[in-house]
Amino acid sequence: MRILDAILGRSKPVRPDLDRLFGLPGAAVSLEAGAGFTSTGRGSVCFASVEGGAFSQLQRDVRELLDADTDRGGVPVEFSQDAYGYTWLLARQPPDDVPALVNDLHAVNSLLQDGGFGPQLLCSLIGFQDPAGRSLALVYLYKRGTFYPFAPLPGAAEKRDNALELQMRALLGDDLRIEEDLSRWFPVWGAPGL
Repeated sequence: MRILDAILGRSKPVRPDLDRLFGLPGAAVSLEAGAGFTSTGRGSVCFASVEGGAFSQLQRDVRELLDADTDRGGVPVEFSQDAYGYTWLLARQPPDDVPALVNDLHAVNSLLQDGGFGPQLLCSLIGFQDPAGRSLALVYLYKRGTFYPFAPLPGAAEKRDNALELQMRALLGDDLRIEEDLSRWFPVWGAPGL
């Protein structure tokens, strides 16, 4: 079948490397040192929901795994749906514990992927804020295995701070694999965790 795929120009998508998420703690240090942005302690995973018992069970498993520490003061995860029908899972950790937040996001992505729902994964993000109140998200594109910064303008209705995004691209180039195609830097307006 490979020869036929090559002749017809079909390619098999590259399996994303979820371990790239573990570059986020280092990127958080660079953001704080280079631009004054600190973690909000919030991160989220976006995926397309699927009807059926297997997917519902997987959502219960994710909730059970991430809510295991609620009896010790942990914050329960939240599921929500956006205007496009995508499901968002919001996880919270103390703002100074980016590695724990990354572990939560990695666990969710891994559970969905290992459960056969990898194609439903869209992106993951971690929110940051600077002393001036500007928001920034580092967004991981699951299907591309790359990151990009997303910076909505404060107080503006769906407008981006493109200059800040490009500045963050330059700042984070050594920490993360940044998406080179700017047309793939999709806005994530109103994303939980931002």
